[in-house]
Amino acid sequence: MNKKALITGITGMVGSHLADYLIANTNWDIYGVCRWRSPLDNIEHLLDRANKKDRLFFQYADLNDEISLIKTIQSSKPDYIFHLAAQSYPLTSFTAPLDTLNTNILGTCRLLEAVRMEMNLDKTYSPVIHVCASSEVFGKIPKDKKPKMGIHEDCPFHPASPYAISKVGTDLLGRYYAEAYNMTVITTRMFTHTGPRRGDVFHESTFAKQIAMIEQGLIPPVVKVGNLNSLRTYADVRDAVRAYYMLVTINPIAGEYYNIGGSYTCTVGDTLNSLISMSALASEIKIETESERLRPIDADLQIPDCKKFKAHTGWEPQIQFQQTLRDLLEYWRNKLKNGNCVLTR
Repeated sequence: MNKKALITGITGMVGSHLADYLIANTNWDIYGVCRWRSPLDNIEHLLDRANKKDRLFFQYADLNDEISLIKTIQSSKPDYIFHLAAQSYPLTSFTAPLDTLNTNILGTCRLLEAVRMEMNLDKTYSPVIHVCASSEVFGKIPKDKKPKMGIHEDCPFHPASPYAISKVGTDLLGRYYAEAYNMTVITTRMFTHTGPRRGDVFHESTFAKQIAMIEQGLIPPVVKVGNLNSLRTYADVRDAVRAYYMLVTINPIAGEYYNIGGSYTCTVGDTLNSLISMSALASEIKIETESERLRPIDADLQIPDCKKFKAHTGWEPQIQFQQTLRDLLEYWRNKLKNGNCVLTR
């Protein structure tokens, strides 16, 4: 009998790439949690498989509805749970803090409670659960406090947005359920990860989308930006999901927590310049700062120390930064070529 994996947020960038990875590299059956209104663009290529019930099954549930989560766990009874669903945009969290906190903290609690209830009913049931927190938990670290080798797991939390605060709660909940209820919950703090299907609210993706729109003549040759001075360390989303697979399959340790991230560090401005350089219209493109793209506080020194995770699993990032950016830009070019109407944001 095939093992079963449950992915919350399967319609997101990471969830869809994780589904791709598991289909290609395992014989597991995959249960994807999505809301009835979730856009299916990122998993459009998988819909035929889902229609045929070929290793892919959708579970309609919502992190804000406890009953739907209980039913999902009861009906699928997964061996592995990848909890990726969240309100994931830091800037939005400043205008919608309650929704962010409710979805990310209480939603995680509801999911873990649903699993705990099933474990109480069936004493043989013991899934491996990955709770996805975020590097944003470390927040705005002063330069004089930043460790020389990068941010390690035991650096103090200093969240710089309601989103980051919600991910602190998510992180701590995962460890609490591991310690209090003997559940195999492992928490990750993934640093910036991107690639095809990245949402256009994130800096590198909105840059790529705007460049593609300029190339198509849809907007003037001006890229609107926020803070270009923040430092980021980038990983490719396809490396990220491979890390998540290794996390749950290589000696998973209940209650452990890991930083995961790429190896290429640069400013947001450098990322923008790299993307612009990939366009035939590079010499014509101007840059303009837009106040609404600026956060009230910015987590601006995101450089990870990933030695702990690498030592445990042997994982290393494989996809080069420039390839990630090329694939992201090509994703937006193809999306626009297909006649999709997109917001200018």
